[in-house]
Amino acid sequence: MKIVVCVKQVPATTDAKIDPETKRIIREGTKSVLNPFDLYALEEAIRIREKAGGEVSVLSMGPESAKNVLTEALSMGADRAFLLCGREFAGSDTWATSYALSRAIEAIGGVDLIFCGKQAVDGDTAQVGPGIAAQLDLMQAANVSKVEKISPDAVTVSRMTENGSDLLRLKLPALLTVLKDINEPRVPTLKNARKARRAEITVWGPGDIGADPDLIGLNASPTRVVKTEPPAVRNTVTVKIGGAAPEAAKALVGELTGRGLL
Repeated sequence: MKIVVCVKQVPATTDAKIDPETKRIIREGTKSVLNPFDLYALEEAIRIREKAGGEVSVLSMGPESAKNVLTEALSMGADRAFLLCGREFAGSDTWATSYALSRAIEAIGGVDLIFCGKQAVDGDTAQVGPGIAAQLDLMQAANVSKVEKISPDAVTVSRMTENGSDLLRLKLPALLTVLKDINEPRVPTLKNARKARRAEITVWGPGDIGADPDLIGLNASPTRVVKTEPPAVRNTVTVKIGGAAPEAAKALVGELTGRGLL
C-alpha cells in the first residue's frame, strides 16, 4: 500500500499578522508548526501501513523552513518526505496549491491512497484535499471519522455529515480528508526522532514535477483576497447561576434575553 499524506506548515499563534499589500499571512518571525489536523491524517496512514504493509510519504509545499514539519512527520514514522519549494509557488491559492500537489503526487507515482487533514488552521477553507482529488480525477471522501476496512483495491470509511454519518466504499486510488475523532496521534520515539533528523528530504521545483508555470503561484490563482480583518471581540463575561433548577432556569433565560441571545 503506497500512501501519501499532504501536510502543511502553519503559524503556531492566533496572532499572525496580515501583509496589507498582499493580504497574505506574514510568516517571517512567526513560529510555525505542523498543521494539527494533519497529525491525525498521518497517524491513520501509519496505522494502515502497519497493518497492510507498504510505505508512507509526506508531501508539503512551502518555504525551506517547512522541512521542520516534514522532519516531525518522519519522526512519527513516515518513510519519505517531499517538499515543493521555490519562489514560483509563492502566493498560490487553494486551486493552484491543489494543482501543484497533484503534480507532485503523480511524480511520486503508484499512489494508492492520499490522506489530508480536514483543513489547515491558517485558512480553514477545507478545499485543498478535494481539489487534489479533482485534479487527479479520484474518488474522495471528506470528514472521515473511521476507516472501516481496506483492501488492495478499495477502502470503506465512515464520514460525518450534517445529518449523521455515511458508510462509503471507494475504489482505490482515492483521497480521504480526516477528522480529529479518527485516532490519537502517537508521540515520536527518541529513536525515530534521531533518525528523522538525519533523513534526506527531497526538494522539488516546478520542473521536477512537470508543473505548468502558468498554473502555479499568485498569478495563476483565481482567488483574490480584497480585505482581511480580525473577528469582533466576543463578550467573555461569565455569570455563575445557582439555586434550584426552576429559579436557575428562569435566571438563565433572563440573562440570555438581556444579552439579546433569545
